[in-house]
Amino acid sequence: MTTTRAAVLRGHDRTFAVEDVELGPLRPDEILVRIAGVGMCHTDMMPRDPGFAARLGPVVLGHEGSGTVEQVGSAVTRMQVGDHVLLSFDSCGWCATCLLGAPAYCTEFSQRNMTGRRTDGTHGATDRDGAPLAVRWFGQSSFAEHAVATERNAVVVDRELPLELLGPLGCGLQTGAGAVLNEMAPSAGQSIAVFGAGAVGLAAVMAAKIAGAADIVVVDLVPGRLDLALELGATRTVPGDTDDVLARIVNGGPGVDFTLDTTGVPGVMRTAVACLARPGKAVLVGVGSKEVSVPPAMLAGRTLTFSLEGNSVPQLFLPKLLRFWERGLFPFEKLVRTYSLDDINQAESDAIAGTTVKPVLLPARR
Repeated sequence: MTTTRAAVLRGHDRTFAVEDVELGPLRPDEILVRIAGVGMCHTDMMPRDPGFAARLGPVVLGHEGSGTVEQVGSAVTRMQVGDHVLLSFDSCGWCATCLLGAPAYCTEFSQRNMTGRRTDGTHGATDRDGAPLAVRWFGQSSFAEHAVATERNAVVVDRELPLELLGPLGCGLQTGAGAVLNEMAPSAGQSIAVFGAGAVGLAAVMAAKIAGAADIVVVDLVPGRLDLALELGATRTVPGDTDDVLARIVNGGPGVDFTLDTTGVPGVMRTAVACLARPGKAVLVGVGSKEVSVPPAMLAGRTLTFSLEGNSVPQLFLPKLLRFWERGLFPFEKLVRTYSLDDINQAESDAIAGTTVKPVLLPARR
């Protein structure tokens, strides 16, 4: 048993409360990680939906953790106490899609990542009154000083790297960069339009630059984010509230080769399809997306898909992103603003307001 501090959400309309939490004993395939840093992702706001929150119950969120392994279960063989790890999404490892190298589409993905519980339904922790708490959000629940994860969703990294900074690589940055490098796989000289200049969209911009895209168009409502997009590699920006967004993206040509929508807004998703050249591919990643209506003829010569986690294998893709970062090609630190765990409500407010692109909580900071 481990007593730790964690930010608990007890209702969709409640603020986070930092409380003492009792983590249960490790199972054979589990590890205990002292969290150094954890990014706040838009997915962590899904429990603000009343129906979703009701299914979760009291929960510790957070799924972009980085930290140091403090304990390992008896069956863990690929990491040891003292290792520095990044935490990502969980997967079973044995279903057909996992064996084919597509763990983001694991048949147990929802159960392992979206319920806050183990696959057998157990919560894994209790609060100070002994009531159960869901602490396996994306297999980790890292808005805390400690998190329990599995060997499957942890990636060992070099101990010389700035561990507190690296957490966002595990989901949001992986999703944006992976959507480009894995899902689209553009050739040098091709073009892409990115809708939404949050952390996911800006990760996609950096990845598109790495891939050698000749035209990288970014659409957003916030001028400061459009400026940041240009700094990170965008070649053009388009304010999202202009009347001629589609025309300005196409710019008199046949359209762009790829589009990425991070907004989940129906009208924006439709534009992401409409501005494609033929052939062309639109990739959607916006969490909680509403339905989008697209006439069949609009898809002639075009592909529309939704990508989870950038179609990545974390153990392969996260080290690749780190190598890009070390070479100055993926400067994601420009998106980050840090907060203490006790300031989690301010971090959430700043993320919603758009004043912070990627909040990172530092649980050790008081």
